[in-house]
Amino acid sequence: MMELAKQIYEYIEAFFIAYLIGYSIFLLLSVTVGSITLYEQKRKQVLYNYIKHEFYIPISVIVPAHNENITVIDTILSLLELQYRLYEIIVVDDGSEDNTSDCIIEFFKMQQIRRPICKKIPCKNEEFIYVSYSYKVPITLIRKENGGKSDALNMGINASEYPYFVCMDADSMLQSDSLENIARPFLEQSDVIACGGLVRIINDLTIKDGKILDYKLPKSILLCMQILEYDRTFLASRLLFDKFNGNLIVSGAFGLFRKDMVIAVGGYDINTMGEDMELIVRLHAFARANELPYRIRYAANAVCWSQAPHTLHDLKKQRRRWHIGLFQSITKHRQMLFNPVYGMLSFISFIYFLLYELFSPYIELFGLISILLAMFFNLINVPFMILFFGIYALFGSIMSLTAFFSRIHAMNIKLKVGDVFKAISLCVIENVGLRSIMAFTRLTAFIGYKNKKLKWGKIKRQKMNRADRQL
Repeated sequence: MMELAKQIYEYIEAFFIAYLIGYSIFLLLSVTVGSITLYEQKRKQVLYNYIKHEFYIPISVIVPAHNENITVIDTILSLLELQYRLYEIIVVDDGSEDNTSDCIIEFFKMQQIRRPICKKIPCKNEEFIYVSYSYKVPITLIRKENGGKSDALNMGINASEYPYFVCMDADSMLQSDSLENIARPFLEQSDVIACGGLVRIINDLTIKDGKILDYKLPKSILLCMQILEYDRTFLASRLLFDKFNGNLIVSGAFGLFRKDMVIAVGGYDINTMGEDMELIVRLHAFARANELPYRIRYAANAVCWSQAPHTLHDLKKQRRRWHIGLFQSITKHRQMLFNPVYGMLSFISFIYFLLYELFSPYIELFGLISILLAMFFNLINVPFMILFFGIYALFGSIMSLTAFFSRIHAMNIKLKVGDVFKAISLCVIENVGLRSIMAFTRLTAFIGYKNKKLKWGKIKRQKMNRADRQL
């Protein structure tokens, strides 16, 4: 019996060593590719600055909002500061229970109009429409019946005038050159149908004229750890997947799309919590099924500054929704797994999200139980186990710091000495502590979680810091 238990444990041990080594190889490869890509982009940026083009694709910027009276004005102001010539701003108030619409109407001195909206994508009905032509670009406010974020985005697509649209959150601010940078892949390659931008955390920072003043890490340890996590995630997987058209996510906080393709697939799915990922997977499936040439790109120099949850309670709610959305997207399009029709998208991207994102908390729990049982039956070499996991944690921390400092270097940001030491000291805590908490959150995501597919995630907002609040 003891021999059988020992043999079973050896198989389990081999599986987990292979699992961790596989993730480590992926992380090393992706961070290395990402760092090199950022360095090359920084060199090219000098050339772009000298050779300014006069070509612009017309873009509708859609901002879905629900109870966003604290942040939405600053979001719109940041959009008016963009270094771009041909765009419009559309804010869709999805049945807010606060005075979101009133704040926008009063601040921008908008006038009510009657305007028919051709609903190429089904969505809830509009209640009223206000516009303002007093600024750099037209600003449109549409108040509609509550239907959820996906429904609000679909309304914005229906109301948009231009063939390309950007979706972004109402608690975010675009850097002044972000729209130009995210549009560049569409100008460079005619088959691009979607492009994601880089999302960075704005908490405790001040913005002026579309640029961050004096970058510094937040005082909150939780926010600092999220910054390290964001930089590792956006630098690691997305730049690597971009090399073979394998990105499965364009963040809902900032993405640019070709409107006709999104309409062709039916717009955003109102029945999923992960509407951003589900749309991208559906675009992949649609283009492959119809043998259409296409690319879904990632622009690492197109920066969106967004608020991150500043309490652990809100962070857990956010990640719970993300995990359920991931599950819904993968199960809905499970035919793409191990399907040669989808090439590397199926055998690399899908496998990664399945093993290291969706199943990872369950695999880690199984590993923890196996370790405890092995210790109880004296089947494990404890010093070796501690050394192995110590090396793994150190490796993960080094990768996090590499991603963080690569991003800092690429954006020409100068960190204070205190922030450098803060990042170094928190990287281990983030890799071990925060990751463990988030793993448990994802593990329990479906327990007692009611179906709220039409509900907005409620996260407490903070006032954004602007040095130029008035127009």
